[in-house]
Amino acid sequence: MTDSAPAATAARRLLLVHAHPDDETIQTGGTIARYLAEGADVRVVTFTLGEEGEVIGDEYAQLVADGGADQLGGYRIAELTRALAALSPEGGPVLRPRFLGGAGRWRDSGMAGSPSAENPRALVQAPFDEVVTTLLDILLDFGPQVIVSYDESGTYGHPDHKLVHSVTAEAVARARGLGRGPAKLYESVTEHGTLESGLAAASEVPEGWRMPHPGELPSYPDDAITTEIDVRGYYANKVAALRAHATQVTVAPSGTEYALSNNILQPIADHEHFILTDYDPRETLGGARETDLFTGIE
Repeated sequence: MTDSAPAATAARRLLLVHAHPDDETIQTGGTIARYLAEGADVRVVTFTLGEEGEVIGDEYAQLVADGGADQLGGYRIAELTRALAALSPEGGPVLRPRFLGGAGRWRDSGMAGSPSAENPRALVQAPFDEVVTTLLDILLDFGPQVIVSYDESGTYGHPDHKLVHSVTAEAVARARGLGRGPAKLYESVTEHGTLESGLAAASEVPEGWRMPHPGELPSYPDDAITTEIDVRGYYANKVAALRAHATQVTVAPSGTEYALSNNILQPIADHEHFILTDYDPRETLGGARETDLFTGIE
């Protein structure tokens, strides 16, 4: 499915931008499910197919780019399709994948310093203005009031995540310069307290997994969080969506933790956290965090 779509008519319009399939569920799966269920027009735009991901298990191990069939990207489209369906409300419209510029326009860059980052088709090799303009076209067509992106460090330093942050910030600035920008731009982050409590609650470490070393998983101080979305009612959707990304994610038997290919245990949060980049909403909420991304939007 391409980026193009008719002009939106829903009262609330939310755009989430992500670098690779699975990022949308790991970081914002509950938020996507909640706002879909509440009737918002929610769209997820993924910048690459995640071709450079490390495959978990043997069944699809030969799909990898490095020394394999280099077919992983196509398979991850199917995983993303299943994940978004799992996040969609039962009996309602099913959210479908959208890729920036169309599926395959830009390639997963892999980690910094890797040979894949030098691929001419890698996202990090794309002309910056071309990527910005492609996203800007979506902003002007869709007209979201709220956009969710990454922080400046790209969550954990991945070059594609960092570029998504920069591209989104520039596209938003240009849209606002035209008088058509979103009202709010958020960064999706992990709250330190939630991470630590989730790790402490882990009752069992599955065989072959390990607990993270202190400070190994990125997080933000609790007092930096401006916005907290309660996704407890959509936790099952989030877990099902994580399971859909089986080449990249393993969900623990408990259903409360997951691991990537590094087998480091991470908790599945039932509250998702954000930082509003435009202003601190707590100043008008008596110090309390926002609990709705659309707070203050008519």
